[in-house]
Amino acid sequence: MSQDICVVVPTIREYECMRSYFENAREHGFDLSRLHVVLVTEDFCETDQMEAMLEEEDVDGEVFDGSRREEWFEAHGVADYSHIIPAASHAETSFGLLYMWAGDYEYGFFIDDDTLPHDDQDFFGTHMANLAFEGEIESVASDEQWVNVLYQNADEHELYPRGYPYSAMHESVDTGTTEIDGGEIVASQGLWTNVPDLDAVRILMDGDLQGQAQTRTTADDFGDDFVAAEGQYLTVCSMNLAFRREVIPAFYQLPMDENEWDVGRFDDIWSGVFLKRACDILGKQIYNGAPLCEHNKAPRSTFDDLNNEVPGLELNEHLWEIVDDVGGDVSPDDDEPYAAIFAAMADELADGDFSEYNNGAFFNYIGEFMNDYLDCLEAIESTA
Repeated sequence: MSQDICVVVPTIREYECMRSYFENAREHGFDLSRLHVVLVTEDFCETDQMEAMLEEEDVDGEVFDGSRREEWFEAHGVADYSHIIPAASHAETSFGLLYMWAGDYEYGFFIDDDTLPHDDQDFFGTHMANLAFEGEIESVASDEQWVNVLYQNADEHELYPRGYPYSAMHESVDTGTTEIDGGEIVASQGLWTNVPDLDAVRILMDGDLQGQAQTRTTADDFGDDFVAAEGQYLTVCSMNLAFRREVIPAFYQLPMDENEWDVGRFDDIWSGVFLKRACDILGKQIYNGAPLCEHNKAPRSTFDDLNNEVPGLELNEHLWEIVDDVGGDVSPDDDEPYAAIFAAMADELADGDFSEYNNGAFFNYIGEFMNDYLDCLEAIESTA
């Protein structure tokens, strides 16, 4: 089988976790020759050891620190767009999207370096099966237009994931079923056991000062796999995620951390809002549930995360409302519909007046970056 999967791993610490993913693939009979692994790191990290790890595992891949990313931009004639990938930020995953676009990969995976696969689940195989899924699946909605991806045992643990709006809490959940056609699933979000992916406010409320939360999740907290119904939003976390190439124009992981407003920690969350809006317009779905991964978040100050999140908390309450009416005139039959929808959302943010919100100008800032991202993809495509 051809090499059709690009695996993107942002890492500055625990790259050795990838050995467990490769071993999981071998144990479950998944063909590792399909993978090309891109480790996105920094100049101060152990790039030689990362390359040696891939060689020892006999897995194809490359390591891109800051210097090598700059070389890549130059080589592909898009040096003017290198600013769209922030340094030393989780949003470096967007470099993997550009890399995929320049290559010939049909599927992408995002894996965080503080996770491990569950031994009893075929990590890569399950994600690929999800993307190919056809048939009946549970569909979830709420009266708040948001789906808590941890809803299945929420009466017990009372958890809401990072990025879930506070105004959408205490929702009434409605479940049904929907029929999925082949090719309709464009992203597969695997969920997580052990340390739940919460924001700092919720972690503090759970009584933990080390950024990890006291309440933990297990496999028993998750039931059947599901999708969020049309018109409903959900948090999309990029620690355990697979997706089709077609969504790349609408899936930019937004620049965070290094900005004058100090907004951080919403890169994957907001990209998920954009992707879900595009999916609703185009009749596509995001699959949620298996394969689970074990999230082993390293201890760190909860207050550090809080400082990164507070500047964007109010914006997070309203981003989805801003884009909820945007892009509806795009048809699935249009040329590059994901790009067209993303461009409409980018313009709405870049040109809007958001002075009523704390740090509202950050929306204008990311709107400009979103347009630059689309221009970069177009430039890559024209020189490929």
